[in-house]
Amino acid sequence: MTILAIETSCDDTCIAILKIENCKLKILSNVVSSQVKLHAKYGGIYPSLAKREHQKNLPIVLKKAIREAKKSKIDLIAVTVGPGLEPCLWTGVNFAKDLAKNLKLPIIPINHIEAHILVNFLPFLKFRGREIWKKFVQLLPAICLVVSGGHTQLILMPATPKSQVHFRDHIKYKILGETRDDAAGECLDKVARILGLGYPGGPIISKLAEPFSRREVSPIRSINLPRPMMHQKNYDFSFSGLKTAVLYNFKSKPGKIRKSTEYIQAICTEVQQAVIDVLISKTLRAAAEYKVKAIILGGGVTANEELRKQFKSKIQSLKSEIQFLAPPKNLSTDNAVMVAAAAYFRHLQEEKKAWGNIEVNANLRLK
Repeated sequence: MTILAIETSCDDTCIAILKIENCKLKILSNVVSSQVKLHAKYGGIYPSLAKREHQKNLPIVLKKAIREAKKSKIDLIAVTVGPGLEPCLWTGVNFAKDLAKNLKLPIIPINHIEAHILVNFLPFLKFRGREIWKKFVQLLPAICLVVSGGHTQLILMPATPKSQVHFRDHIKYKILGETRDDAAGECLDKVARILGLGYPGGPIISKLAEPFSRREVSPIRSINLPRPMMHQKNYDFSFSGLKTAVLYNFKSKPGKIRKSTEYIQAICTEVQQAVIDVLISKTLRAAAEYKVKAIILGGGVTANEELRKQFKSKIQSLKSEIQFLAPPKNLSTDNAVMVAAAAYFRHLQEEKKAWGNIEVNANLRLK
């Protein structure tokens, strides 16, 4: 089976072609056209501008993806239908509909959040149906932490009775907690804007922040930012207060200090650590409560090297054995390989749809 997948939920135009055949998995193409430079001058994403760029880029990206895949025969089309920016989602969906209609192929609609989770199971696709199920069982129940510019969610994938062997029985989700205001990635973008560092904020802050093992203490570096909701008993998140604390700290400093490299590095280090502390603390608490076998990361913010390093260290220090899954960094940020992976699992659940029945839901939730 060969799947062509399309992802346009935000500002990246993505098309990938994935082939699963004779217990072999091959990514034939994975093309991402980024709009970062275009939106950087505005300090954020403008949906109407992103939609226009998707319309312009989709035919170009498709042509490149097909060329890289050496014109392989397509069996199935997958497309992200939500959550995301509605104008962007519709651009991808309408493009997918036209392709499906012209090629007379079915479409599988994909939840963007689920794709970030299921890309971690990409290596399983080379196994046959029942073998894939066995691999899943070994990891369930699992806690999934999805963190991006628009989402911060803690999700439980519960265990399924071994007697139930159909995929529709065991790919289920329960949202334990989510952000009440700013997502973690959104908070980092706003902090970078306060500090005059540019957009997107996450990679810039990560680059300027010092690794935990090399941190020093000085009067300028003695910055203590809050860890919002970290000690509350629920699993929700809130990062707007962290952004506000950065703003107050920044405004309290003389101009000379604000512009100093030492101060910028110090506040980037502290804000990154505050986000990491909250994410790890809540995830590990949920993992303990639900006695999970695995912790699974997904979303652009989880490409952060320091976050991954500290997660691994904390998990290794636990008495219980918990597996840690995180996709390659290029598959953590938005891409269409993750959409294709999710589509294959949904194909096993027989969820193909006629092209005319696909609709966008910008607020789509996991079930």
